[in-house]
Amino acid sequence: MDGKDFLLGKTIDELKQVAAEAGLPAFAAKQMADWLYKKKAKSIADMTNLPAVKRDWLGERYEIGLSAPIEAMKSVDGTIKYLYGAGNHLSVESVFIPADDRATLCVSSQVGCKMNCLFCMTGKQGFKANLTANEILNQIQSLPESEQLTNLVFMGMGEPFDNAGELFKVLEILTAPYGYAWSPKRITVSTIGVMKGLKQFLEKSNCHLAISIHSPFPEERLSIMPVEKAFPIETVIELLRSYDFSHQRRVSFEYIVFEGFNDSPRHAKALAQLLKGIPCRVNLIRFHAIPGVDLKSASPEAMEIFRNALNARHVVCTIRSSRGEDIFAACGMLSTAQNLREEAAGKTLDPEE
Repeated sequence: MDGKDFLLGKTIDELKQVAAEAGLPAFAAKQMADWLYKKKAKSIADMTNLPAVKRDWLGERYEIGLSAPIEAMKSVDGTIKYLYGAGNHLSVESVFIPADDRATLCVSSQVGCKMNCLFCMTGKQGFKANLTANEILNQIQSLPESEQLTNLVFMGMGEPFDNAGELFKVLEILTAPYGYAWSPKRITVSTIGVMKGLKQFLEKSNCHLAISIHSPFPEERLSIMPVEKAFPIETVIELLRSYDFSHQRRVSFEYIVFEGFNDSPRHAKALAQLLKGIPCRVNLIRFHAIPGVDLKSASPEAMEIFRNALNARHVVCTIRSSRGEDIFAACGMLSTAQNLREEAAGKTLDPEE
């Protein structure tokens, strides 16, 4: 957008800086925030309670920063996967998941991911870039179904706490009175347990928390999640034990169930012991196969047995319904295909090759 900076994604403090640069009073920051996050302005010209000369000044230097999805794939079950541009010929995904009384958007925080979990297609891309607050919020505000949304989950591409600075700006804008004014209870952030970001989150935010665990045994977890070496799950659990969750956020643990790998009675017993004393729930997730990975999804019967074993040990456990299986269900598959096309096109057009 002509090298201009974007207003969407700026906090109230950042908008005060913009107002000061424009020679506007400090309260103009609140006016701009109203246009951005409540009235969903499409252009700076829409901000009619700002003086025309100041709108012109802003328009020379800033854009709102909205961009529509570049592709959409709709499942037979109503789930829609959207592809958004992320600069430098990169793209990211978000997934709209409608249900009876809920409409959830799964939001991405990075292009690619550093964590390289064996079962994750996004990790196969490698790390490309952190998304800016603008690029994260654009997935929400430019969504065709944005007015239907009831819940947000940061479970898309990337590790949110590896992009903590931009994530916390987004969470502030989503929940602050000057922003979207959402209840934190409508937002869930998922992590593998990046400790610095997790500590900040526990101290700064009341949004819900989801921890990807996938095995209660450190060596086994390490074999599919290299981050176990840097952020051992036992250390993550000990950190959680130091916080009181009785009247605040909901804590859940995400557990992809792989056939013959982590679905035994021994795993259920060890997982219950590991989580003992933490008010939480475990969400069992069906594995969506990805190319080049030998892991297989456990059968529905095996997942039910595992769920029942945890519930019998007083750990609340549910099986998450699988959605969008006919539209590249595994996170990262659509964007991987798009990024490969972009790379191929770039090489074809490179005059030096």
